[in-house]
Amino acid sequence: MLRGRRRRGPRGRLPKPVRLEIRPPVSRFIPFPQINPYPIYMEPEELEALRLVDLEGLSQDEAGARMGVSRGTIWRLLQSARKKVARSLTEGRPLFITQ
Repeated sequence: MLRGRRRRGPRGRLPKPVRLEIRPPVSRFIPFPQINPYPIYMEPEELEALRLVDLEGLSQDEAGARMGVSRGTIWRLLQSARKKVARSLTEGRPLFITQ
């Protein structure tokens, strides 16, 4: 499955499509008790990078090859995903996976 092709601004080149091996089986995690009702939104690309590197133990280079993007892109996705997961856990906020 390919995702991407959204510009982050009015100009520039279109982003390279990202290959996702699996579609996330769940779309949200809601803590109990929910301390802060404002959700955090995570992109499927961020979840896939987190899964490949932290769960499957691949290097960033290997994960980049499987997703069809550079190691730098994997690094950026991982930093963003880890920050969102940590914020959700420490602040008691729901985490939604966008589709």
